[in-house]
Amino acid sequence: MNKVHIIQIVSACFFAFSFFIGIKKISAQSMVGYIEPMAGTGSATTKAALKHAKGDALNANTIPAVTTPFAMTQWTPQTQTSENKCIPPYFYNDNVFNGIRGSHWLSGSCTQDYGSVTVMPISGKLETAAEAYSAKFERSDEYSTPYEYSVSLKKYDIVTSVTSTARCGMIKLTAKKADSVYVLITPNSDYDVGYIKIDEKTGEISGYNPVHRIYQGWGKEAGFDGHFVININRKITRSGTFSQGKIFSSKIISNQKAIGVYLGFKLNAGETIQIKVGTSFSDLNGARKNLLSEMPDWDYGKIRTKNRQQWEKALSQIILKTDSEKDKRIFYTAYYHAMQQPRLYNDVDGVYPKFASNHQLAKLDEGEYFDDFSLWDTYRAHLPLLEILQPDMVSNVAQSLIIKGQQGGYLPIFPCWNSYTSEMIGDHCSSVIASACLKGINKFDVKEGYRLMRQNAFDLPDNKEDYIEGKGRRALDSYLKYKYIPLEDSVPDAFHKREQVSRVLEYAYDDFALAQMAKKLGKKADYMLLIERSGYYKNVFDKQVGLVRGRHENGSWIQQFHPDRKESYITEGTPRQYTFYIPHDINGLSNLMGGNNKLEQALDSLFLKNEYWHGNEPGHQIPFLYNFTRSPWKSQSAVRDILREEYSDGPGGLSGNDDAGQMSAWYMFSAMGFYPVNPVSGEYLLCAPLFDRTSIKVGEKKTFVIETSKASPGAGFIRSVLWKGKEYNKNFITYEMIKAGGTLVIYLQEKPNKNWGTASISHPYSLSR
Repeated sequence: MNKVHIIQIVSACFFAFSFFIGIKKISAQSMVGYIEPMAGTGSATTKAALKHAKGDALNANTIPAVTTPFAMTQWTPQTQTSENKCIPPYFYNDNVFNGIRGSHWLSGSCTQDYGSVTVMPISGKLETAAEAYSAKFERSDEYSTPYEYSVSLKKYDIVTSVTSTARCGMIKLTAKKADSVYVLITPNSDYDVGYIKIDEKTGEISGYNPVHRIYQGWGKEAGFDGHFVININRKITRSGTFSQGKIFSSKIISNQKAIGVYLGFKLNAGETIQIKVGTSFSDLNGARKNLLSEMPDWDYGKIRTKNRQQWEKALSQIILKTDSEKDKRIFYTAYYHAMQQPRLYNDVDGVYPKFASNHQLAKLDEGEYFDDFSLWDTYRAHLPLLEILQPDMVSNVAQSLIIKGQQGGYLPIFPCWNSYTSEMIGDHCSSVIASACLKGINKFDVKEGYRLMRQNAFDLPDNKEDYIEGKGRRALDSYLKYKYIPLEDSVPDAFHKREQVSRVLEYAYDDFALAQMAKKLGKKADYMLLIERSGYYKNVFDKQVGLVRGRHENGSWIQQFHPDRKESYITEGTPRQYTFYIPHDINGLSNLMGGNNKLEQALDSLFLKNEYWHGNEPGHQIPFLYNFTRSPWKSQSAVRDILREEYSDGPGGLSGNDDAGQMSAWYMFSAMGFYPVNPVSGEYLLCAPLFDRTSIKVGEKKTFVIETSKASPGAGFIRSVLWKGKEYNKNFITYEMIKAGGTLVIYLQEKPNKNWGTASISHPYSLSR
């Protein structure tokens, strides 16, 4: 053993000891206090976003949600009254408040809200038109955390606060002066449907907002509603209904524009009204059960404290040591965003609306049922993050996807609103289910999962109407016939039409994922066929230009070729950007380009041209691909630049749609020092960690620790790595290493170590494995 090795081992022991001594101090910190709920609620101001994005794509579309992890309903201040696509309930630059919304907004998306309900307090004269009762506010009037939001409405001299449980919200109104106070409750249907009722005997308010589909089948009823049941702790002195600003004495109103109920009270200065709202996707009885179970009394402070404790427990699974308070704010805010989807759908008794059905209910025997999977985004890093942190939940996720396949007939491509959507491209249920199974996360029906995955990969519905609904892979027949999707196939029965080249690349990856599951289950013939198909990406790679390119039925390439423009055969990007989406076979891509040096040059070209766009998911693996070249240090440099330039803790601090937590999960992985380029592989490529120490609890008595030893404060390049005190020369770690627990020590220096990590460039996963 040489002197360097001895020093490294001694250092590792010292770090382990210092971690043991310091962990009590670190654990005593409030993790939830680092969360900035307003981050991402404004337009992006990052470098890449300003170059590559415009319009809606500039918005991260997160909201200052009061919620619990993966809750059914989020509670947010409302500054936008509609449920329209790409219009979140709250925009940071708005200055008009019009209620607290029980929202089902897909966090960080450009989709639409659904099945929501809004509660708005006013005082003085009764007004029921939004433009009349909305109240201006300033940033200084707000207080926002994951467990409580509060705003002081100067127009009405009312302080409005909200806290929540998984399925319910509790709103507290405090009067600053004696006055008449009215509570307006509106089901927010943009389709002029819905129902709301005041029960004069019990004082209960109940109603529903029918959910309508998005993407494929846009505007059709989704077959379930957003139900709500509301209780109030004060006697109502006046009540009625309204529509479009007109007031009625009736206690029930339905299927009209801008409907709602008003409830009148007399309050003295300092008096409060408390409002409990139970929600359900099943029925009103489900909302009542949820409310009775989760909010049996009126103790607002107890609910708020319990909510905060839930967040503290969740966030403290990862403990950081760093002198940068800003980096902690960005990290724990990302963690908060990564724990909002997928969405809990079942009631406390296990009842939930059947997938893609017409108001039919089902009941779970065990586990939980989830929906709102932005799969084109989240299979890349968000769900892999949950595989590490919450494997039991991932089993529920996989089983939820399987249930959808059983109830609807086919695994959905992009299941949201508990319906088929045919949104985006790829077939990434295959990645999610296979990844979980291969990692031993298999508390679900693995055989049934494989059957449904295989059906998606090989069969199209016999019924044309089923295909149009969104069942099955788009353009599968062309993919199997030509071994790519030619430009002549315009992919008409999809929300995203054409995009042929991107579809080929994503299907090839999904075939690889399914192949690995076939191999694990001993299905050799399937494995051989699928592993061959996973190489179909080669058929859209034009060696003459060194990039992917649109191709005709006769095999010829599209004549007009613009590598750095958005093209119809590429999804939300350019040919140059999408060329690097071969996560399962980067070595194969390298060979097509002419070797590792050519791959490195192609990556250099992308970054030198400023063509890397972090705001959209297909490029998220690109900075890590230098690990497949002779210059892994360039990954360390590129990732550090992105962490610094594309993330901040302000309203514009995300470089594009957060997409249900994918953008945030990228930050979390990269800041910790590892990233899952190929999610099903169980391998994570290393980069230079941002923190001095990251401690991840991975079991009851197991902790995975990443220690960073810097030669100087500015050191950002990996010199060497120790794993459990021994020299570790690979440029990736594995799921098994993480889950077993132990300490990974990464030594950083100021200048690149051009020898570290190059020994394994022929490794991380390839088609030959």
